[in-house]
Amino acid sequence: MKHILTLCTGNICRSPLAEALLARELPDHTVWSAGLGALVGQPADPLSVAVATAHGLSVQAHRAQQVTSWMCQQADLILVMEPLHKNQLEQQFPSVRGKVFNLGQYSGFDIADPYKQPRAAFDAAFFAIEQGVSEWVPRIRQLS
Repeated sequence: MKHILTLCTGNICRSPLAEALLARELPDHTVWSAGLGALVGQPADPLSVAVATAHGLSVQAHRAQQVTSWMCQQADLILVMEPLHKNQLEQQFPSVRGKVFNLGQYSGFDIADPYKQPRAAFDAAFFAIEQGVSEWVPRIRQLS
């Protein structure tokens, strides 16, 4: 399990943060992010950049990209932020079934979209993503 895709809606708020956290924790893995309705080419939201920076991460170079069939084929694991993402992805790319999971599934939570909300929403999303990553990393290491 060396290739991990993180997925949200626009690929400018949540999935770039999840990508950065996973990449830091799993430096020998390939981690990337995409969106189901990506704002293609856009940088990470300024508040995502600020939250990442505050936690020693950088998403400055990030540019949003739309999820593709190729990405889904390459990924060994796809981590989404909410059940709707899983449903949409499996409808669009049926071959992903069995490798798409909610980032917060082990504690039973979704990661709310902070887009166009105040900094507090981005902080809350970051801490939820961080918790999800901390629950997934040991499992990923076991399977790698």
